[in-house]
Amino acid sequence: MTLDAAGTNVTARAGQNGRAPHCDHLDRLSAVRRGPPACEECLALGWAWTRLVVCLTCGWVACSDESPGCHARAHYQETDHPVVTALESEPTWRWCYVHERTV
Repeated sequence: MTLDAAGTNVTARAGQNGRAPHCDHLDRLSAVRRGPPACEECLALGWAWTRLVVCLTCGWVACSDESPGCHARAHYQETDHPVVTALESEPTWRWCYVHERTV
């Protein structure tokens, strides 16, 4: 058995071949129409963003956690919409805020 820093059995929660367990939030997603390719909050504040992500629940586009505003995380905290994907590049990359990991 392998334990993490919190003493949780990581072997029991790991998926096949050491992959992360399935995220059930992905099963609840449907196709969404994404918003304009900009973080509206950053634009209003005159800030620049590092990376944009799209909410896969409603299509809202906002800056990622690498950006000063972290507006995508704020959107999750306000709406409970759990999964985002990168607006540009890496189209298969998705992040689940609930599980705090890529899915």
